[in-house]
Amino acid sequence: MKLLIKQRVFSWTDTYDIYDEYGNVRYFVKGDFFSIGHRLRVYDATQNEIGMVQEKLLHLLPTFEIYAGGQFYGTVAKKLTLLRPKYMVDYKGWQVEGNMMGWEYDAFAGGVLVMHISKEIFHWGDTYVIDIADSADEIMALMLVLAIDAANCASN
Repeated sequence: MKLLIKQRVFSWTDTYDIYDEYGNVRYFVKGDFFSIGHRLRVYDATQNEIGMVQEKLLHLLPTFEIYAGGQFYGTVAKKLTLLRPKYMVDYKGWQVEGNMMGWEYDAFAGGVLVMHISKEIFHWGDTYVIDIADSADEIMALMLVLAIDAANCASN
């Protein structure tokens, strides 16, 4: 299953539209205008809130908590590395590794590829293509990409 995440450029807050592989709007994301740290709320196509990505403050490296359906799903934490960005995700033992430029990421669970993230570079705003192996992980995969994008924004 594939999702396309497109950031809206001319917006006061972080705002994204998420499309399925057929071009249908599946989700949209709005960042909170007044929040300390990144807080992104994820809504389905009928405008029901289904999850949230919340940056944890007072950490050396970017760390985010992920909530879905009002339940805590896990934490995404950037690891200290020299060349390639890496993230630890305490959801099903996922580990995320990126390339040197931070434009391609792979998420593994027990050595098995569970998703691939590709950042398209010639677009207005950030645009990501997510290829997810298991549709049951769709929401977590989406929120993981949002956390990585927020971490990259904080680093730049």
